[in-house]
Amino acid sequence: MEKNRMHVRIVPMNADHLDEIAELERICFSTPWSRNMLAEELDNACSAFLVAEDDAGKVVGYAGLQVILDEGYITNVAVRPECRRNGIAGKLLQVFLDFGQANHLAFLTLEVRASNYDAIALYGSRGFRSVGRRKNYYEHPREDAIIMTKEFTEDGTADPNA
Repeated sequence: MEKNRMHVRIVPMNADHLDEIAELERICFSTPWSRNMLAEELDNACSAFLVAEDDAGKVVGYAGLQVILDEGYITNVAVRPECRRNGIAGKLLQVFLDFGQANHLAFLTLEVRASNYDAIALYGSRGFRSVGRRKNYYEHPREDAIIMTKEFTEDGTADPNA
């Protein structure tokens, strides 16, 4: 159950966010994206990265999406450990879900560590379903990834049968 929700503002990632996002990557992931990799996404027309800022303008979370034709691939979702369970990841994810529906994507998909039960529960609460497993996808520690996908119907609404 989430605590009282923290007030955040969701904004597009820009160059001013890169240092804080790179730090967040190092905190949250055993194989973090580098600052340069993040910077390259600013010029990638297929990518959309969002930042959750607190009232002081500090980056408390971020998420990335790549869209290829009518398919959406969520690349990363990260929230500062001390800010988790405040609805931040859900807010970031909801922007991508709204985008997927509005732009008539066929689906959104992502990989999540098999042991990341909180993230799996969050994605499941938003209509994502487990559709497969990637053996030994993650390193440090080596672990399988669960592939989770949210399908949309042709009219852009969530597919009730998915």
